[in-house]
Amino acid sequence: MLAPQVEIMLVAALAGAACALPGVFLFLRRMTLVGDAISHAILFGIVATFLIVRDLRSPWLIIGAAGAGMLTALAVDALRQTGRVKEDAALGLVFPALFSLGVVGIARGVGNIHLDLDAVLLGELAFAPFDRLTWGEWDLGPRGAWVMVGLLLLNLILILALYKEFMLSTFDSDLAAIFGFRPAALHDLLMAMTALTVVAAFDVAGVVLVVAMLIVPPATAALLTDHLARMLGLSVLLGLAMALGGYSLAYALDLSIAGSMATVGGILFALVFLGAPAHGLIAQARQAARQRERVAQQMLVIHLVSHEGTEAEREENCIETLPQHLRWGLAFTKRIIHQAERAGWVVREGDLLRVTEAGWQAAWEILRAGEMTPPR
Repeated sequence: MLAPQVEIMLVAALAGAACALPGVFLFLRRMTLVGDAISHAILFGIVATFLIVRDLRSPWLIIGAAGAGMLTALAVDALRQTGRVKEDAALGLVFPALFSLGVVGIARGVGNIHLDLDAVLLGELAFAPFDRLTWGEWDLGPRGAWVMVGLLLLNLILILALYKEFMLSTFDSDLAAIFGFRPAALHDLLMAMTALTVVAAFDVAGVVLVVAMLIVPPATAALLTDHLARMLGLSVLLGLAMALGGYSLAYALDLSIAGSMATVGGILFALVFLGAPAHGLIAQARQAARQRERVAQQMLVIHLVSHEGTEAEREENCIETLPQHLRWGLAFTKRIIHQAERAGWVVREGDLLRVTEAGWQAAWEILRAGEMTPPR
């Protein structure tokens, strides 16, 4: 038997990995809010089923929750296909209604039963070690861990078996239809995977964490890679990091476990959003700065070529007056001149800049691309 802390981290890590897999395809299809809608709407299915069976251990609760999730996806799709309601509006119509009905059902119908709103919204991973799965006299561990292992394996098997079909229908549904892949059926299968995964994770994680696990790892992985297989792998790893890091934070500061995990997910996304090698803000800022400097070097050599050999050369091509004529700052002008010198485009002759043969060739290519003839 593992320590309770280890079992909590195990359940959370499995939930994060299981949610990340369908979450990638939801993200790429721009349907992440559908996962959000399903995670909220299943509350209605749980409450409605409980009011009928009056047993929190009944497997009918899972069936009712999954049914509510599929109902949400089908209702949103049906509204969208009418052409009169866009997908975002359809989501705004369907899931608040079902979630509100579930909240009302909790408040009015099961208020004295152990099914409270706080547990629904935030979950309670701390209780996961107490819900055991037994076989005879054998204690097999937390029930939630086995459920999440099953869902993780199911999602993994489906994605591996239908990888090409999911990939093609995600990026080009028309081409997928031409190849006979039936994108509508694949869409329904993805919605079923999402609904089942959300239902399984909902019991231990609650709405807030389930939504975070569906959205944050794929969104973060998309900033790190454009390759689908790598995105799936990174999403799983980020789901694991989100769960383990979040529990460590909650344990150290005595905070809500689910809230800490969602917070760690947000921190990971923020760090990647800033520092991703290709798509991060810092990398994009550097790329934009390099692009501005390349354009500035081109402007400099065109300016010099345009005035070289003219009466205005002494004034226009003078190093000291270039900032005024080009309307650049002094430091920026010095940097561009230095870069142009390193590129072999210009050389200094006293206080003037002269264009080299390489600079003339560069100017010619720049102006030819603009269908202009360089002056000589």
